[in-house]
Amino acid sequence: MRCNGRMHPEGLAHDLPRLLRRRLLLAGAALPLLGRGAAAQDLAGARCAPIPPETAGPFPGNGSNRNAAGVANALALTGIVRRDIRSSIGAAQGRAEGVPLTLRLRLVAANTGCTGLAGRALYLWQCDREGRYSMYSPGAETQNYLRGVQVADADGWLSFTTVFPGCYPGRWPHLHFEVYRSLDDAGSQRNKLRTSQMALPEAACRAVYGMPGYEASAAHFRGQQLAQDGVFRDGAPLQLVRASGSVREGYTAELQIGLAA
Repeated sequence: MRCNGRMHPEGLAHDLPRLLRRRLLLAGAALPLLGRGAAAQDLAGARCAPIPPETAGPFPGNGSNRNAAGVANALALTGIVRRDIRSSIGAAQGRAEGVPLTLRLRLVAANTGCTGLAGRALYLWQCDREGRYSMYSPGAETQNYLRGVQVADADGWLSFTTVFPGCYPGRWPHLHFEVYRSLDDAGSQRNKLRTSQMALPEAACRAVYGMPGYEASAAHFRGQQLAQDGVFRDGAPLQLVRASGSVREGYTAELQIGLAA
């Protein structure tokens, strides 16, 4: 498959055996990170109605459209299965800077007791602090940072290390994701089970956008209202992450994502 004019023949097929070995070796160490504390228990008890489907927008990088170099397909990149998505991979060398953000997501069977969905794969993508999407936006079109895939553990949990995204005109601050039944299925966007978006809370946005590097986001955020956002105005309660932390130490955001089992 071709991405940004370069061939990446291995992609997820190359990453799958390595991921399985890593999960076996680190399973015990990963349990605390993936949410066995009181906060995670509270999240697990949340309402688990199906998360609303949303548009992938113009910058999915999943092979469904083209950028200036051809078909944009991050899913074909070797190394795309990763927790830390701040750096580009392959021949690209860039890194997204900004306030650290840890995403803790739990995939559950909607309306059936919130049972965790083990083995589901989630592809996440977002803009950088300047509001640019890698692989598409001027100044970031040769990068592929802030894109990655993770697989849910036995209780449906997965985690990403990223940066707090910026804000651009016309949209509330958000992140995009697609869910697949398995890592094998995530090799093609045609197999996706659900495409949606998650919204960031206002208080965290205001704090982060006061930091150096987020000046453009601060200007774009003025006047934005979650209730008037074209995507979230009909489903924000199920898509609004719960955030904790600070600009000094970084933020942690959690969301329970209800899916058809």
